[in-house]
Amino acid sequence: MENRPKIKLNLSNLDNILELTSKVLLVVLWALTLFTYVKLPETIPIHFNASGKADNFGSKATLLLLPFLGTLFYLGLTQLNKYPHIFNYMTKITVDNAQKHYSTATRMLRFLKLAVLIIFSLLILLTYMTTIG
Repeated sequence: MENRPKIKLNLSNLDNILELTSKVLLVVLWALTLFTYVKLPETIPIHFNASGKADNFGSKATLLLLPFLGTLFYLGLTQLNKYPHIFNYMTKITVDNAQKHYSTATRMLRFLKLAVLIIFSLLILLTYMTTIG
């Protein structure tokens, strides 16, 4: 493995907004889950076909899997973002280009983290809306 520079990244305004939005969305994910969990019946739809109709049902406890996985993704991607020098890059990383490549790579992971939390929140919301009709 090549010896890549380990530098301290300065977060841009966009990076700070992405981090804050992800933190808020993680709280929303848990709040939405707890809110819907107490209101849902014991059996809920857990799978939907291509047309959006429920085709499998299960316990409402399966709904708790999404915020746990969302939290795991959040923590894992946040931790991974601290080590951009271990990522795969298409070009050779030097002291001159490290800041640019590391910033781009960590921003991509911030967007990925945000996307996962949005998708999980929407899944919980849509499951709730489908269940209550």
